[in-house]
Amino acid sequence: MNQSAQSFRSDRVPARRDGKLLQSLEAAFDACEIRDGHVLSFHHHLRNGDGVAAMVMQVAARRGLRDLGVSISSLFPVHAPLVPLIEAGVVTRIWTDYAKGPVADAIRAGHLTQPALFQSHGGRARAIETGELKIDTAFIGAPVATPGGALTGAAGRAACGPLGYPMVDAAHARKVVAVVEDFAEELPRTDIDATSVDHIVRVPSIGDPAGILSGATRVAEDPHSLMIAQRAAGSIAACGHLHDGFSFQTGAGGISLATVSEIGTLMRDRRITGGFISGGICQAHVDLVRQGLFREIYDVQCFDQAAVESYRTDPWHHGMSAAKYASPVRPDAIVDKLDVMILGVSELDRDFNINVTTGGDGRIIGGPGGHPDTAAGARLRVAVTRLTGGGYPKLVNGVRTITTPGADVDLVVTDEGIAVNPARSDLAPMLQSAGLPVVGIDELIARAGALATRVPAPKAGPVVAHVERRTGGILDSIRGI
Repeated sequence: MNQSAQSFRSDRVPARRDGKLLQSLEAAFDACEIRDGHVLSFHHHLRNGDGVAAMVMQVAARRGLRDLGVSISSLFPVHAPLVPLIEAGVVTRIWTDYAKGPVADAIRAGHLTQPALFQSHGGRARAIETGELKIDTAFIGAPVATPGGALTGAAGRAACGPLGYPMVDAAHARKVVAVVEDFAEELPRTDIDATSVDHIVRVPSIGDPAGILSGATRVAEDPHSLMIAQRAAGSIAACGHLHDGFSFQTGAGGISLATVSEIGTLMRDRRITGGFISGGICQAHVDLVRQGLFREIYDVQCFDQAAVESYRTDPWHHGMSAAKYASPVRPDAIVDKLDVMILGVSELDRDFNINVTTGGDGRIIGGPGGHPDTAAGARLRVAVTRLTGGGYPKLVNGVRTITTPGADVDLVVTDEGIAVNPARSDLAPMLQSAGLPVVGIDELIARAGALATRVPAPKAGPVVAHVERRTGGILDSIRGI
């Protein structure tokens, strides 16, 4: 823990202000009049270290509540305690942007009484903003609060960076409960204003910040992945998008994040200064700004502690809500200002549809997140992937689950060449002039099939979840076992 975080530790419990401070989560359930059938919401800024969702839902179970809906921006293995609550009928509905681990497996097994709904980050914000998704009580885990209820993720033992996802919940939920570890009279950053918080409950821990860093947020270092990253950066330059003032985002995924340093190398060589970087932020992004290659960052979520510390200290590191980031009903959404987006891939098909929700074995391994939001908004959408993963082909004739429509994907960069979406045929001559290997998508699919050692499981079984379009309506469905 750094010294600045330690300075926010306090054993002092503040005096009650406006009746906000409650003695327990049980008292919060009473104050918010939580009943059977209510929808409770949570966020995932501590990712696989989150302790709030399970803590709150155990209270619901002890109180004998039933038929609850859970809107949680992402689900991780740490949320395994929700599985017996699903099986017992305490939780019957789930809205989420991403799911991996035991709860994802429970969804696939059909344990929910209603199909889960997978939303994009922007789609979730849109649904909340428009009232399509009505939240009865939002539980917001925050490392530090003021006695009056202003919240920050920029300080404290469990500092996690900007609280971008629950900013939307706080603005629209019927009741808002802040679940906090510590109090301070002043905050280095205010993510959620005190006027949005109805009640405060202090707990010993909201979770483990070490869980923020996961496999999906580690930079790839193997030679094949680095070659793909180099090709991706080269493709951006060849297509004319590496210029002064350009903006970009990388998705979670080792190859996507490895592309960050490759972009930085090209920018230094060409003496280019970019405008902004957005999205989920890690040290590689912060380093580009500190090196003078970009001017600022717009951050909805931090992916490592270096980014958390930057958010606390660097004035050019701006937090933003999920709505400001990606809501399709916002005219000023950051995703619509992106020049370039680097997209991760679980599967990509001959129509350039991308799946990042289900694996070759049919398990739920992720979800839309910001993938379809950024693909819809950016001027150049570059998918990066190896031809196989876990023995399964990643280039296929038809993806198991459409997460991002192929109309929003321009290029796929692989270890065996680069395929161009026929709708963007103008890009192929640019890539070829730069000496980059352009191949047809069907050829890449054939190579992937030849290299694969496992055959994808058939898409069968009952519908257990739906994938929602970011603008609303069902894009695809997920089948169970």
